[in-house]
Amino acid sequence: MKIFFRAAQLKDQEIIFSWLAETHVQEFWDSSEAHKQDISNFINGRKTPSAYCEGKYQYWIAEHESQPFALLMIIPTTQHDPIDEIKKCYLSQTGATYSIDYMIGDSRFIGKGYGALTLSSFIDFYRKKVDVTADTFLIDPTADNPRAKHVYEKAGFKCVGNFIMEEAGASGANKEHHLLVKNF
Repeated sequence: MKIFFRAAQLKDQEIIFSWLAETHVQEFWDSSEAHKQDISNFINGRKTPSAYCEGKYQYWIAEHESQPFALLMIIPTTQHDPIDEIKKCYLSQTGATYSIDYMIGDSRFIGKGYGALTLSSFIDFYRKKVDVTADTFLIDPTADNPRAKHVYEKAGFKCVGNFIMEEAGASGANKEHHLLVKNF
């Protein structure tokens, strides 16, 4: 199964926003106007500042046979960022750390084996084509999303603990989350 990745483009905006309106996505994802504005800002080359996570997110599309089916968000994560204390313990000491959010937007691709494969393939792609210093990846599904945790563990992430997300303004704030880490 070949999966390709590319930065989200203007042609993807409509499909991304339609995914954000899907019930299976809204249950766990931020579909706020601020988030949509940040996606648009990224797609349009970030010509203006973004208040959403300081405009640091990159948005990537996963495709299979030229069909977009998933969105991956990735953000550099450092000691200086407003992150939960548990995450600070797992930041890379030798390379770059990134936090990832990931969803399969097209429901036709759910339950067909794309989840873990897409995530692990994206990390390989990102390390080879975008940032060769990336050696640590964090992902933090809510505790009420066991399916996501299972997929992330299949993709090689290790669960290192649970925490109540305190990151101000973050989707899932004040909820219990699992922290999963993948190191290279």
